[in-house]
Amino acid sequence: MASSKHLEVPPAASRDKASFEILSVWIAEQGQHVSIRSGAWEDPFAWGIVLADLARHIALATQIQHPETDLEAFVERLLEGFHAEIENPTDEPEGEVTQ
Repeated sequence: MASSKHLEVPPAASRDKASFEILSVWIAEQGQHVSIRSGAWEDPFAWGIVLADLARHIALATQIQHPETDLEAFVERLLEGFHAEIENPTDEPEGEVTQ
């Protein structure tokens, strides 16, 4: 794990003056906490693409750290967790919308 609590900003995001953050996920107080730029897209389909891309990034990052990782099996297992949580949530999202 990185020595800092914060992840590095990707180089492209640092270079592009028009870049903006859409999602931040933290583990704190034994739970998951998120900040979301919910108005980034009108069509929820775009968020589906983001989630799919994130799944692939997570799998590839894991494979870099553990070269024996089977990417297809990893993504399949990730999707099993996703579907299980969608179908039977372990908790209910709560929070507030801020500007």
